[in-house]
Amino acid sequence: MGPMTVLLAGATGAVGGPLTRALVGAGYEVLALARSEESAAAVRAFGAEPVRADALDRDRLLKAVDGLAADAVIHQLTAMKAPSRKLTADNPTNVLRSRGSANLLEAAGVLGARRFLTQSLVLGYGYRDHGERFITEEDPFGVYRGTVSDHVVTGLVEAEERLFAADHVAGTALRYGLFYGPGTWFDPTPGSRPMPVPLSGGGVMSWIHIDDAVAGTLAALKDGRSGQAYNIVDDRPARFGEVAAAARRGRPGLRLPGWALRAAVPYLGDLMLETTLRVSNKKAARDLAWTPRHRDHRTGMAAPARSKLPLAG
Repeated sequence: MGPMTVLLAGATGAVGGPLTRALVGAGYEVLALARSEESAAAVRAFGAEPVRADALDRDRLLKAVDGLAADAVIHQLTAMKAPSRKLTADNPTNVLRSRGSANLLEAAGVLGARRFLTQSLVLGYGYRDHGERFITEEDPFGVYRGTVSDHVVTGLVEAEERLFAADHVAGTALRYGLFYGPGTWFDPTPGSRPMPVPLSGGGVMSWIHIDDAVAGTLAALKDGRSGQAYNIVDDRPARFGEVAAAARRGRPGLRLPGWALRAAVPYLGDLMLETTLRVSNKKAARDLAWTPRHRDHRTGMAAPARSKLPLAG
């Protein structure tokens, strides 16, 4: 039996780039969607085979995968390089989670893929103060507040519902914590642009280093159960201000009064001021035999990122 083949959508993103390299390093054959020749060159450098198509262009996508075969599809497409000043129902990431998911599920059928992993987020549990209790996968997902953040929740719910309703694939949703590390909003790389945070430090959130997100994804590809969601978070939740300070190596970053942050980007007000969200990773530890290498942002920010290092061999 030959190596497992994976079609990866989002292969040049903050998670997708290191995930591509990790998949190749683990012996998978990777077909990577690439909209441009620049993206195609990047995934070739990672050791993957580019498939020139756009996940939002159904006809082009299905034509591109016709005649190819894959065992699994991984959806890591987002468009969240920077927070939008005005978040709407049709923001690019939501479109990728709705129409993009539908097209990729159809492509999985053409490829003969029987496994499908999709990127979700713990934010689907709701932008509100959840208190001191750790949230599990048994808690309600798709909790709305009647604010701008509802658009994000809707996109997450729609992506998961589409996946779990598909009867031709075994679907697994990965509910990641907020990402930190290279290429994210909280990037410790010298010269990276600091993300503004509340002067107060903001609420408590569950986080995940990019490298641990990649490791959790590999574990789910191997052992994830059909129809299940897994929280991929580290062990120790932290305030936004703590993570931002660690990214700046203890130097004060850009801190704004709450009213100014909310006025500048209303979504960041909901996320950083109104939300306290402690999330448990015990189900992933039990089912996937996965635990984060970085227990929290303090060790994660200090360690050299494997996502930036070349693969051995």
